[in-house]
Amino acid sequence: MHKNTITVAIVDDNEELCSILDEYLSKQEDIEVVGIANDGLEALKLLEVETPNVLILDIIMPHLDGLGVLEEIKQKKEKPYTIMLSAVGQDKVTQKAIQLGADYYIIKPFDFEIFLKRIRESKEELPMATISKQSTDLTKEEIKKIEKLSAEMIYSLGVPAHIKGYAYLKEAIVMVAKNPEYLNAVTKELYPGLAIQFDTTPSRVERAIRHSIEVTWNQGESDKIKEMFEHLPKFKKNNKKPTNSEFIAVLADKIRLKR
Repeated sequence: MHKNTITVAIVDDNEELCSILDEYLSKQEDIEVVGIANDGLEALKLLEVETPNVLILDIIMPHLDGLGVLEEIKQKKEKPYTIMLSAVGQDKVTQKAIQLGADYYIIKPFDFEIFLKRIRESKEELPMATISKQSTDLTKEEIKKIEKLSAEMIYSLGVPAHIKGYAYLKEAIVMVAKNPEYLNAVTKELYPGLAIQFDTTPSRVERAIRHSIEVTWNQGESDKIKEMFEHLPKFKKNNKKPTNSEFIAVLADKIRLKR
């Protein structure tokens, strides 16, 4: 197998579709199908033996559905890039799949060329499992120190502790301080990761963090805010508040410097 080959596992209870996908993908020089399963339990057995780069996973299956498979594999250190398939385009189901770690969601029937393009694009993506794997090993004491510094910093800025965004913001800063790679995948990895931790949705996480920053900018400790953010060009120019990612990045950088 060539080092640039993308390995793929197909999981769908429609055997005919599995055969079609297998035949289609196997014709591609840069793709190798390493296994096929027709229900969620078979999929878990397959993933115990194979570690595919990409997992094609149907939502609705007997014995264990696609969401159940995601729940089982979300703790794995090396998770495949997961493309969910479904004949039903329900927002709640889609959101749940993303919360559980799905990277892409496609509705049946789909365009095979677009489907193939997405598989190839997976090589350029950085899913959460990869980010987690690349995190620097930290001791419990170091993690506690990061968490303490995060809490102290947002408190000093005057972020109201009673609003939801406070907890999301504090944890986001911790995650980025531990691993800066999250800043390269804020919407794809950081928000979904927080959503899983707090049992909510990525969009609500984003909105709550934005709201907490707006409240802080208008009502927080102005001297401390200036001290923290005066180096940003937009602050120097017109005192414009930072974006979510800029706010998180500044505080995470200061934590790393303190460490």
